[in-house]
Amino acid sequence: MVDLAVMIIAVAVVVLVGYLVPTILQVKKTVSQSERLLIRLNHELPGMLKEVKGTNENIRALTDQARLGVDRATVFLNAVGEVGHTVNQVNQTVRGKGGAVMVGLTSLLAGIKAVTSTVKHRVHKEPKEQQGGSNHGD
Repeated sequence: MVDLAVMIIAVAVVVLVGYLVPTILQVKKTVSQSERLLIRLNHELPGMLKEVKGTNENIRALTDQARLGVDRATVFLNAVGEVGHTVNQVNQTVRGKGGAVMVGLTSLLAGIKAVTSTVKHRVHKEPKEQQGGSNHGD
């Protein structure tokens, strides 16, 4: 019976070794690939980090320039808005004063027309009165 137990243990060890050998070989291969990957990353990572830092600095500089440009554009557009507002105020003032000037000019022209009409009427009336008065006096 001991022989049978030893035999069963021996078969179990052989089966276990049969399963463990391929697994151990795969682990060895994976460890080897991981080691090569780490060596490669160790070699390439510092350069990549340097490039990322450079890119980050470029982005920061571009952002600062864009912010400065936006600030300048804001100042410029505010100034343009103020100029437009001032032009509008001047336009409204000129329109208001222009209307008053037009009313005054129209009134002046109406007055001149009335005076002219009155003078013409009197000028035409006076010679008739003078002519009619001398005929009546004879």
